[in-house]
Amino acid sequence: MYILFEGVDTSGKTTQIELLKKEYPKSIVTKEPGGTPLGLKIRSMILHKGVSSHITELFLFLADRAEHFEKVIKPNSDRLIISDRGFISGIAYALTNHKDLELDFLLTLNKFALSNKLPDLVILFKTNKELIISRIGEKQEDMIEKRGIAYLLQVQSNMEKVLQKLDINYHTIDSSNSIEDIQKQIKALIDD
Repeated sequence: MYILFEGVDTSGKTTQIELLKKEYPKSIVTKEPGGTPLGLKIRSMILHKGVSSHITELFLFLADRAEHFEKVIKPNSDRLIISDRGFISGIAYALTNHKDLELDFLLTLNKFALSNKLPDLVILFKTNKELIISRIGEKQEDMIEKRGIAYLLQVQSNMEKVLQKLDINYHTIDSSNSIEDIQKQIKALIDD
């Protein structure tokens, strides 16, 4: 089972993934960008150094996604794969950064990068302004977080649009729930 954990920064997905590593020790836990050696370089370029063009950023994410699919997802298709972000985020950020890009065009690019293999389940962690404010102060901001809370909320809205457009199994989780309650919900989805 290939599962994407999607949500903007501070939504709690990484916390839940850390807990799931212990529950499912034989699972493959990965992330986009950064799940491969090439992905780590791309992640550093985008999140910490910044790139001068949103188009460059889009293509770097697509390159990472294609490499990640070939090196991590495809060879482990018989195992539980939990990915911290994936193509839903990629499309949502691209829509936020490029008002003139069409969702169908971005879906085509991302399906191409994924060899048309979409995840079996997407779990979207939905947050709000107050929760982002309370959590963002607890961590060092990267280049994306520095774009602001309104930006992150627009990305989240675009994630929802992407999921509604696709014929894909997804579940939305309220990030303001307790860590324990969220973990129970996720385990029920995985074990179902």
